[in-house]
Amino acid sequence: MSFHDRITNLPSFDELPQIDDLPKGCTWGLWDKDGKKDELGTLNLLTPEVVKEAFKELSEGISVCLTWSLDKPNAPNFHRKPLDHKLIDHSTFSPYSGFDDEVHLNTQCSSQWDGLRHHSQGQTKLFYNNVKKDEFGTSNVLGIDRWSTRGGIVGRGVLIDYVAYAARHNIAYSAVECHSITHTALEAAAREQGVAFKQGDILLVRSGFTKWYNETPDAKERDRVTSSQFTFAGVTPMPESVRWMWERHFAAVAGDALAFESLPYQDNGLLFHDFFLSLWGTPIGEAWDLEKLAETCERLGRWSFLLTSAPLNVPGGVASPPNAIAIF
Repeated sequence: MSFHDRITNLPSFDELPQIDDLPKGCTWGLWDKDGKKDELGTLNLLTPEVVKEAFKELSEGISVCLTWSLDKPNAPNFHRKPLDHKLIDHSTFSPYSGFDDEVHLNTQCSSQWDGLRHHSQGQTKLFYNNVKKDEFGTSNVLGIDRWSTRGGIVGRGVLIDYVAYAARHNIAYSAVECHSITHTALEAAAREQGVAFKQGDILLVRSGFTKWYNETPDAKERDRVTSSQFTFAGVTPMPESVRWMWERHFAAVAGDALAFESLPYQDNGLLFHDFFLSLWGTPIGEAWDLEKLAETCERLGRWSFLLTSAPLNVPGGVASPPNAIAIF
């Protein structure tokens, strides 16, 4: 029986094959078919049946945009260029009154999907499904356009509101200090919210970063934190949490923090970027705007919804604004 024939019965973490020089938990080859190497990873879990099931979330006719303003943050990290938006007046080159505009952005700034070209596995420097860096110069392999041509990303989104969970349990923390969100906390928050995870879910975790940014009046402090401080609350990669993530069979994960995982990285050498992007082919969303979504979920008393995302169709692209919408 091929892997495709048992896609609803995925191997457990322990059943994933051990590949030389790679940590336990690699899925390379699991979605290969007819001699063709897979480039979609866990997006393969968004089958027509899963998508049709997700449409059952629609009942209220309410939609919420999940993309933060593209001019935030004002001072991105790693000296990345912030948004540059230029209006072009038609009257300067024609008899007509109107405008074009030009937008220059680094796709690692503001709300984003990290694509499968963004991060290689730490020790081997290999990308998802054993793709080497040199291949990017001669083909569009693993480009984010693959997500567009498959029809974008559509499935059931689930919000785990850790900000609210922490408040209920008197857990004091700052979104801009290293704070570990454990898988047990995610499971407990889901249980309190009445959420039961399903295969192919798109997991969203609200840790409070965009809330902190929007509510901090000191622009210099905001710029200092986003440009040079590398301490943030996030989901912490531990052996148990890596196993937990795989065995929940999420199609993709995203959060409102600048990095989905807590920073600085743990001393155990585990990075979710390694597992999600390099070993599993799981998209990572960062800096998503989850504030209105959290308010809507709280008001409606439900934390699942239809999620749609249309990444930019850039051949060979590395990342993209998510252009994501939650619909209830």
